[in-house]
Amino acid sequence: MRTIIRGGTIITPHQTLEHHALIIEAGRITAIVPGPGDAQPGDTIIPADGLSVAPGLIDVHVHGADGYDTMDATPEAIHAMARYFAAHGVTAYLPTTMAASSADTTAAVENVRVCPQPADGAAHLGVHLEGPYLSIKHKGAQPPDHLRPPDPAEYNAWFASGVARLMTLAPELDGAMELIETGVRQGIEFSLGHSGADIDCVTAAADRGLRQATHAFNGMQGLHHRDPGTLGAVLVDDRIYAQIIADGVHVHPAMVKLLIRAKGLNRTILVTDAMRATGLTDGTYMLGDSEVIVAGGIARLATGSLAGSTLTLDAAVRNVMAFAGLTLPQALQMATAVPAEALGLAGRKGVLAPGADADVILLDGAAQVVMTMVGGKVVYRRN
Repeated sequence: MRTIIRGGTIITPHQTLEHHALIIEAGRITAIVPGPGDAQPGDTIIPADGLSVAPGLIDVHVHGADGYDTMDATPEAIHAMARYFAAHGVTAYLPTTMAASSADTTAAVENVRVCPQPADGAAHLGVHLEGPYLSIKHKGAQPPDHLRPPDPAEYNAWFASGVARLMTLAPELDGAMELIETGVRQGIEFSLGHSGADIDCVTAAADRGLRQATHAFNGMQGLHHRDPGTLGAVLVDDRIYAQIIADGVHVHPAMVKLLIRAKGLNRTILVTDAMRATGLTDGTYMLGDSEVIVAGGIARLATGSLAGSTLTLDAAVRNVMAFAGLTLPQALQMATAVPAEALGLAGRKGVLAPGADADVILLDGAAQVVMTMVGGKVVYRRN
């Protein structure tokens, strides 16, 4: 049986196609054809008149939502997060850990490994290990008691799980270069973050295969005209994809625009860094062992440090359109094709093309999510 989505504007996101139909079979996109598509008996028709048809969003850095967190290490948490993300257009994501004890991190990784993919939500693509190999000086909301130098016995066990996909680390730490080399050989992606690495150190890490920067501007040494610092290295190294939290709080809108000008659309990744309070009311929540106060939707530790966000990825797309004067296809690229490429999934995820996974969203004229489809199955439909 096939599904045909017809009547909408198809954003691939690299081209925009009017008066075409998207044809799905067995969880994959089989064709994009002019006109309404040649429907056959038994086909499911999804009308998308007046809507945009786009690839599902991909969040490579998200801790939690709807009262749950990756570090809860329960299937209930993963499934609740997945349902919430799907309602905001996310079809694939990396549940993200934070600096914690070896036992707690191992429990979170193992939970993702054994947890069945939800039938009614976004699919995880593995784990993003944010820490524990981070700089105390640039710790942000990471708990200092759990920050430590790389331990081969520890990280090799996480890599052996088969679900470690991305690791954020401070490349200036002793043993970090060896860690990157070890992980790259096993297909792990690396991102610098919570780091004070100078430009030479960042370049050396990129030479060894590091390819991302975690929440650019936040948790890293800033820019100076005589000392480019961590941020300067990220801005000028074309090998590095820069993640950005486009909530207007973590980074001023003008600086979001500056980052996109420096890195280009094809090297900028929209992320949320969302924590468990996302989707809930203001109040007090836990992030690891730390109490977080959410006021006006902004999450902070008692010290005033930002502690993740309550941003959703569809909101980030809308925000970056306003911040940087972008079109919807331009903004979507940074939440679809670019993160897919950064994870080595170009052509399979983040695009609407024959052979790609049928991860599809429908958006209304205000770029609000109307429907989300994962692997050809509708997992969210707006009432």
